[in-house]
Amino acid sequence: MIFKETEIEGVYVIEPRVFNDARGYFFEAWKRDEFKDHIGDVEFIQDNESKSSYGVLRGLHYQKGDFSQAKLVRVIKGRVLDVAVDIRKSSPTFGKHVMVELSDENKRQFFIPRGFAHGFLVLSEEAIFTYKVDNPYAPQAEAGIRWNDPELGIEWPIDPSVVLTSEKDLKQPLLRDAQVFE
Repeated sequence: MIFKETEIEGVYVIEPRVFNDARGYFFEAWKRDEFKDHIGDVEFIQDNESKSSYGVLRGLHYQKGDFSQAKLVRVIKGRVLDVAVDIRKSSPTFGKHVMVELSDENKRQFFIPRGFAHGFLVLSEEAIFTYKVDNPYAPQAEAGIRWNDPELGIEWPIDPSVVLTSEKDLKQPLLRDAQVFE
């Protein structure tokens, strides 16, 4: 695997070595020792999967306090635009974001450490999105930031009138009003 640190420290794009032949392809999607050597010791405890259609935007989500989560995300079918927003108030990159396209074709993975809000927009007709987390879901600790907060400057590549999101995500606070990490 090739580990590429992004412009925000601790956030990585991971590109697997894919072996193709007449039968299809093979790649290692997760290798603990290699991950530990490049990123650090993260103990993933749960895998999650979602299926969404074109224009679905999930996020920007995070969990607060002791329930915060690091995530390793990838797409196994389709194509998404994935975003991580630094919400660590003491960070020099607070409020900045990293955006990466993940697809079944490029097979990239995106590592998002604790202290970041996360979301994705489906660009294909359908997408199956899977991710590992290092802490279980805790409803009492869930939080979010509005996906279209103008201060974040995220340039989502589809018309906002086409975006499909949940009622909960429509009501998330702006970054300036959100409970963030110190």
